Amino acid sequence: MSVFADLHVHTTNSDGAMELSEVPSAARSAGVSVVAITDHDRLHPDLPTPVSVVDGITVVHGIELRVEAPDGQHLDLLGYGVYPTPELADELERLQADRKQRGQAIIDCVEDRLGISLDLESREGLGRPHIARAIAAHPETKYGFSDAFEELIGTDRPCYVARDVPSFERGVELLSEASGLVGLAHPYRYDDPRSALDLTSELDAVERYYPYGREVDTRPIERAIADNNLVPTGGSDAHEDVLGKAGLSKEEYRHFRSTVTL
Repeated sequence: MSVFADLHVHTTNSDGAMELSEVPSAARSAGVSVVAITDHDRLHPDLPTPVSVVDGITVVHGIELRVEAPDGQHLDLLGYGVYPTPELADELERLQADRKQRGQAIIDCVEDRLGISLDLESREGLGRPHIARAIAAHPETKYGFSDAFEELIGTDRPCYVARDVPSFERGVELLSEASGLVGLAHPYRYDDPRSALDLTSELDAVERYYPYGREVDTRPIERAIADNNLVPTGGSDAHEDVLGKAGLSKEEYRHFRSTVTL
């Protein structure tokens, strides 16, 4: 399928590699006409409206918000067409303070454990991929990017630090008030996809297209879409500069636009 709209892209505003100004060129290289910027727990300061045109590319202002489900697993919600409310702005400020403290704790642990200096200071927007890149780039370590997660900073690894995230209910409330549409991101990346999909009864959408890197059974997603009248979304979850690995066709994007106020 030709991807017309890649609705899951990250920039340097969180843990992506691209500046916003670089996104249009990457989109054109991939034949993509629409991009949603969905930085982690952070709105992009250069996207003041729910939808913009940046160098000829339609850019939807979005966000990826980490929440805690009732069963304890962490899920990611995607909000599209964001125009921030004071309540969302306050929560994102709290999350960024928590992210900054958490990032420094992970950096300190890695440096102590490996006996090195990463020359990296925690900041708002910093995520574990930044730390993994710094570990992989350090001349005195044997770790690659993936190794850093698998052996050091991934969940339950020795330098992992948990985050203080809002509940699923609170996250849905905040995004529903500030966004045109709220969906569940990448259902098959969670430990219990079925439990995650059950929660789509409280949402508007679900990420139907996603590059998992493995075969997945999409039938439960299709059932959730039918049972809960969900809007299918999709995107590459790009953290580098390659877009269009997954997303919506032109016809599917028209359906998305018809159901969300942008």
